[in-house]
Order: sequence, then C-alpha cells, then structure tokens
Amino acid sequence: MIRNIIFDLGNVLISFRPEEYLLKNNYPEAKRKIIHSDIFGSIEWLLLDNGEISTGKAIDRIAGKSSLRREEIALIFNKRTKIMSPIAENVKLLPGLKKGGYRLYYLSNFPVDIFDEVKKSYSFFKYFDGGIISGAVHYSKPDPEIFNVLHHKYGLLAKECFFIDDIEKNVIVAKSIGMKGFCTSGSTNISDEFLKSLKWH
Repeated sequence: MIRNIIFDLGNVLISFRPEEYLLKNNYPEAKRKIIHSDIFGSIEWLLLDNGEISTGKAIDRIAGKSSLRREEIALIFNKRTKIMSPIAENVKLLPGLKKGGYRLYYLSNFPVDIFDEVKKSYSFFKYFDGGIISGAVHYSKPDPEIFNVLHHKYGLLAKECFFIDDIEKNVIVAKSIGMKGFCTSGSTNISDEFLKSLKWH
C-alpha cells in the first residue's frame, strides 16, 4: 500500500529550463551554447548540487577555464531563481493528494542557498511533510544513498513510497531499492498519467 509520495522538484513541480530563458531574453545562439556547456554542464554545477563547493568558488573555477567573463558567469548564477517558476498543473496535485491521506516529501538535487530562497517563495511547500535536498546531505540522485537518507530521516518503508522524477535513471534507482516510481519526462501536466500509475500500485 502506498502511503508516501515523493516528488523531485526540478521540472516536476518547478520549471528550470535555462536554454528557454536565455532564448527568450535574446542571448545569441553562440553565447547560449557556451553558457550551457561551461556553466550548466560543468562539474562545478554538479559539485554545487552535492554541497561540495560554494557558489563563489564555483564561479571562480568556471571563470578560470571559460571564455565567459567572471561577471557574466556571476550574472547567470544570480538569475537562477528568475529562471525557475512553479509548474502550475503539476502543483495542483498536491492539495488533493494531501487531502487523500498521503504523506508528501520532496527529494531533489538542489544547492542549499538557492533552495532556501525557493522554499520561502513558493507556497506549495506547505503541503509537504518534509524532504531532502542534495546540497544538505552531500549525496545526489541517482546515488541510492540519498533515498536511504530520506527513508531513515522520516522512518519510511520503501515499499510504501511512490517516487516521481523527470529523469528515468533516478526512477530506476528508486525502483531498485523497492519503491514504486513514475517518470514525467518533463511533462508540465502529469495529472492523468500519474494518478493512473498510482492507482495501479
């Protein structure tokens, strides 16, 4: 019996699509490609998610090997919360699930400093019973250990948990440790497919 529903945040409940943001704000194609590879595709970006490096240190390290100026890199980092926005149709699921008796948790790869800003800004966090972000525990999905941290902290049984993520490999890992799972593939309206999948379990 499923008692706990665990949500990823990025591109499940919160849109984070830097390339769309850059295009909308008239960044030239060549610049967009460099920003994507040198910032969002960098090892420093992963280290930030894992809580192993500060934002300032990440900017310095990227600046040391990128054609982008440090000021340009810092500006992109400062715009991270502007790039994010709630995915309204998916967020609408939360009150109904809560009313239905499910306990709700989040499990997301997120740097601590930005998460604190986001959590204060988005009212839908009131529906959650708790959660884990990678930057606080120094494990990132798809590492199974981040799931174990969540289970241990809240006393959850894997067989009673249903996990939702936009990345298939994260869902595969969740299933490998006994959870049920659903991959959204980045859909901005998962309601029908998710509820059908939940009902099957």
